[in-house]
Amino acid sequence: MSTTGKFVTATAEKCHDPYLRCALYGAAQAALGISGCCVLSYAPQGCNMLVSSAFGWQDADYTETLTLCTKLCENEIVHGGEELLTRTILEAQEFNVPIVFVLSSCGPEIVGDDIVAVCEDVRSQVNFDVVPIQCAGFRGSQYDGSDIALDVLLKKLIVDRGQKIAKSVCLIAPYANANPTWMGDLEWVKGVLSRMGVEVTATITHQTALSDFARVSASEASLVLSHDCGHKAAGYLASEFGVEQLCQDIPLPVGFTNTRRWLRELGERFGVGEVADKLANEGEKMVVEVCRRKGLEQFFMHRAPVAIVADATVGIPLVHFISEDLEMVPQLICLRSSQEVARRVLEKELKELNLAPRVIYGADVYQSKVALADLKPEIVFGSNIEKHAVEELDIPFVFLLVSPTTRFRIINREYFGYTGMLNIIEFIQNDWRDKYRSRQREYKARW
Repeated sequence: MSTTGKFVTATAEKCHDPYLRCALYGAAQAALGISGCCVLSYAPQGCNMLVSSAFGWQDADYTETLTLCTKLCENEIVHGGEELLTRTILEAQEFNVPIVFVLSSCGPEIVGDDIVAVCEDVRSQVNFDVVPIQCAGFRGSQYDGSDIALDVLLKKLIVDRGQKIAKSVCLIAPYANANPTWMGDLEWVKGVLSRMGVEVTATITHQTALSDFARVSASEASLVLSHDCGHKAAGYLASEFGVEQLCQDIPLPVGFTNTRRWLRELGERFGVGEVADKLANEGEKMVVEVCRRKGLEQFFMHRAPVAIVADATVGIPLVHFISEDLEMVPQLICLRSSQEVARRVLEKELKELNLAPRVIYGADVYQSKVALADLKPEIVFGSNIEKHAVEELDIPFVFLLVSPTTRFRIINREYFGYTGMLNIIEFIQNDWRDKYRSRQREYKARW
């Protein structure tokens, strides 16, 4: 394990308890965000469960988007299954889809199956486009898989229209987010841009029509809605089509400071600074008034030592929010990923706030539990994993914000923006009160 000061990166040790799924899962997340497509996993049946999980995370519609699997068995894994892949692609013609994305898993890539060559050979025999994505699980985490898929999608599907659309942006990787209802974050962003008179040319990818890709190169700018992936895609759009990436060196809009800063940068870029200020002023007033009227109980938060165990997309913006707005003191930050952009943003935040917590990048479950046992914070912002991990550590409060969580939600509740702040505060209040619910009381029937 390499260590510099208090910053730790999980690179030298093999990870046995990963928070993240593999590259196949991340690539499936990206591909399944395109409506009306068919995703074919060239994989054993077990690996196809990752695609099914990604289908749910993308909130995809099974009446529009199809999934197939070659269901490789021992014979195909050992001797190769290119014939089976060819046959499966040909049989997909009965579904009448415009495009099929072929995702490769570990086994076929290890034995040397060439899905690119297979797709090229069969393309002339089918009435749809075939796009191979080499995303075997060993290529990295789910975020690496998303970046791999985004690279293929952009290079394959984007058409250079030349003429720019005034005041327009494309949104990138909103699904790379551990907020279980990240779709709420996406809708908040779209609503803010609409108030500013900014057109969203496409969302790459979530409920994205194939025709949307024709407008991406005409965008003036891009917004990456994740600190965990998508920045390579934004860099490609900038270098190839002159699409400027906005808000790339600041945290996503969670909390007063982050949201106002994010809105102000957009307002200045599109010449609508007064609109941005109005949104911020109205939002801040609303949050203060709601908390005052509802009786926010903040005494238990004041100067409480805190740990954040989350993805970078949620975890980094939480730092400013909990330390400045809720008056807690971060002692430990465990981020599931370790992208350079995220490191830069977090370290800038810590310097600005004059904080020196222990930071672990690319954390796994074991590292997080050891660090929590060592520091013993009073409060943990994390997932259901941390809730179980700290049962023996006498840590009073675990606030469940990030996936996986047992909190069931039907409505997409954003974390971004001002209503997002209230959503997070509401979860904190309810989880805090849950601590005092009796675990011993038995309820007996009255009959």
